[in-house]
Amino acid sequence: MNLQLLRNFPLFEQLDDEYLTEISKLCSKRVYTKGESIFLEGDEGDELYLVISGVIQIYQDNHSRDVVLSIFREGDFFGEMALLQNERVRSASARTIEKSTLCILKKRHFIPLVNSKPEILIGILGTALDRLRDANKLIMDLTIHDVRTRIARMLLRLTEQHGVPSADGILIDLKLTHQQLADMTGTARETVTKLLLELQNEQLIRNDQRKIIVCNLDGLRNILDVN
Repeated sequence: MNLQLLRNFPLFEQLDDEYLTEISKLCSKRVYTKGESIFLEGDEGDELYLVISGVIQIYQDNHSRDVVLSIFREGDFFGEMALLQNERVRSASARTIEKSTLCILKKRHFIPLVNSKPEILIGILGTALDRLRDANKLIMDLTIHDVRTRIARMLLRLTEQHGVPSADGILIDLKLTHQQLADMTGTARETVTKLLLELQNEQLIRNDQRKIIVCNLDGLRNILDVN
């Protein structure tokens, strides 16, 4: 695996070329097609995944519907909890949104890395804490706020994580269906379609080839203040 690709991951950015070369020898690479399952909740797992390209969604099956917990793309990693916990059981499922290329690192290789380079573990713990805070916010959104507020929060969160500047505002650089957006906000697809149209009529957002441009950040934030 290319050393510069490895250095793009926060876990490894402080490591020298010699150490990165050793890590690259331990990684295997796999290409997943769009919509392909990577692992399922409850599966045993002993692998850490590094996203080289593509988009991955982490979700839980709530019987009647999926609940999307996170979306990862190039430079992100996931699956670390199964490596750090003794039971090694996946707490959620993962599948691709787009064709994706992943680098896979086995636990038997990963643990010696952590033992010799503790800064890797510090990086993982920092990311885990950030994700825990995000999960707590998501729980609050799903249990306390109304649908309009949840959708506004979700759009603001996506602009922070996946936004790029554009002539009309901030482009959320992901192609997400209304069903996927519904799974991220715990609501029905029809409701998402209706509320996105309302936000578009209010000139807060607009669509651009299946991607959303946030035209008025302050307008979206005002929705949170009202509720």
